Amino acid sequence: MPFRWKKSLIAALGVVVMAGAARAERMCERVVVTGDPSYPPLHWYDGHTMHGAGIELVKHILTDLNIPYEVRFVGPFARVLASAKAGHIDIVTTLKRTPEREAFLSYTVQPAFINPVAVFVDSTHPIAYAQWSDLIGKRGGTIHGNKFGEPFDTYLSSHLSTEEADSMEINFRKLSAGRIDYVITGYYAGTSYLQSKGPGGAIVALRPYVNESNNYVAFVTQSPCIKYLADFNRRLIELLKTSEPDQLIQHAQATWRAAPVIGE
Repeated sequence: MPFRWKKSLIAALGVVVMAGAARAERMCERVVVTGDPSYPPLHWYDGHTMHGAGIELVKHILTDLNIPYEVRFVGPFARVLASAKAGHIDIVTTLKRTPEREAFLSYTVQPAFINPVAVFVDSTHPIAYAQWSDLIGKRGGTIHGNKFGEPFDTYLSSHLSTEEADSMEINFRKLSAGRIDYVITGYYAGTSYLQSKGPGGAIVALRPYVNESNNYVAFVTQSPCIKYLADFNRRLIELLKTSEPDQLIQHAQATWRAAPVIGE
């Protein structure tokens, strides 16, 4: 065989090998699942593994569908979103649907949970609250990366003065120290934290809720595992017709109260 033919054959084989490797990289060998590590009872990290109703719901569905998976802790919620955007994970459970997130996430058709969002205050330094406008002029705290659903998100950014922290624990400590006047976070997450680990009984959730938003499971749009989204949707809709989601919340609340540890 002439030398130039050998070179051409080797080059062609190299292209085939590279193409095969690229296809292998894009295969969904297992679904990597994560969530906000400090949002009990929906999801939290105990220093070893992720727990919570959202984690268990996704595990349940993937098991029903015989899809291999791995639950992975990747860091604070802001890093979870960054990892999803970079394609390092495949599923984020559970979170609000926003236009910014829709740029890189594909959501389930139906929400997995209804997540009321509340204003938390220190009852030893109460504030009068009956509507959103009552928060104007006061100092608020939120967790970095959290969204609470429209139209409240727009109202918050336009009218309220809030500062972001990396965790719920930091926000509640600032509230107890008088550095902020209120904290906005999910009612379930906030009350679960306070029942188990909070700084006493002084911090309380106010009514009315600022919002009752939907929390969805989201697949990373560019992930090869997105091929399972339609089947995942079908199974989720079936489960939502049962008491399974409520039971998962109740079990997660009990689990959190028994061992209220969030790993950093």
